[in-house]
Amino acid sequence: MSESTSGTLYIVPTPIGNLEDITLRALRILREVGTIACEDTRVTSNLLRHFEVPQKRLISYFAGNERERLAQLIGILRGGDDIALVSDAGTPGISDPGARLVVAAIEHDIRIVPLPGPTAVIPAVVASGLPTDAVLFEGFLPHKKGRQTMLRRLAEVPSTFVLYESPHRIVKALNELAEHCGADRRACVARELSTLFEEVTRGTLAELAANYGARASIKGEFVVVVQGAPQKSGRRRDSGVEEEED
Repeated sequence: MSESTSGTLYIVPTPIGNLEDITLRALRILREVGTIACEDTRVTSNLLRHFEVPQKRLISYFAGNERERLAQLIGILRGGDDIALVSDAGTPGISDPGARLVVAAIEHDIRIVPLPGPTAVIPAVVASGLPTDAVLFEGFLPHKKGRQTMLRRLAEVPSTFVLYESPHRIVKALNELAEHCGADRRACVARELSTLFEEVTRGTLAELAANYGARASIKGEFVVVVQGAPQKSGRRRDSGVEEEED
């Protein structure tokens, strides 16, 4: 597949829920490479089995073992073999250790080919109804150190911003966002996108915090999309199109 001495690192997105979201190109790459670097070998094995892709050499690469695996993966690539980097769901390198492998590949002049494909961020943004002319993706809020500092900074961001959150911390995050950004700030919570349990909830931060706070149980993976801070320059961003005030 690769014309250079070194192999190619393919960044291959996998479905975040609905298996029909995988691309034909992604399936071709998974069939052609000899090695797949993945978070959980069991998850990737099931994916390959579902699409009748011949089993490959799977190397686990996840938060916790990425440092020891980097040298092994770079060695495979420098030896001339291609590797497909996948995560359990979505596009590798977004809030996961895949980014470190990409940086290492760049440092070793290894060719990198990123494939477009499934991600939770863009569907959540376009379904939110909030302005999309400028969007800031921040990933996960820090659990402790730096959390309040980040929340204060986000409260002043003029563009729509996006966060990932877990079911265990979603209520806390919404309450803290309401406290720092204002209870009336518009937002959207997207849960389990592309699955049978997909849910997109819109409202103010206070309404969303109350909604999820009243639930007996909360499951799934979350994307939180929040309206940017009100503009002070005489321009408003109530819709996706910026307008001059009269």
